[in-house]
Amino acid sequence: MAECIFCKISQGEIPAKRIYENSNFFSILDANPKVEGHSLIISKKHFENVLDLPSIAGKDFLDCVKNTSILLMKKYNATGFNLINNNFKSAGQLVGHVHFHIIPRKEGDNFNSGV
Repeated sequence: MAECIFCKISQGEIPAKRIYENSNFFSILDANPKVEGHSLIISKKHFENVLDLPSIAGKDFLDCVKNTSILLMKKYNATGFNLINNNFKSAGQLVGHVHFHIIPRKEGDNFNSGV
């Protein structure tokens, strides 16, 4: 997708420091973080939402979630994290490329994940 910002990041057209990556996913810090360490897991190939992801990508997705979360929790002294995925505009998806938010959490941080 020529105009997709996440495709441009995936292809290196827009620079972004990667936290972690494997063959199908990568993670970066969110440009507009809700909390310190708020990051995104993004598919390297363009899929509109989680329903378009092939099931076989699940192993690489979980690998990216686990490794990114461990790194973020250590770096930001978090004791937990939220994993959030919005699908379709009515559910709050702002970019039409599947991505997941990792929100590092600390006890008593008063962040409302909306769930």
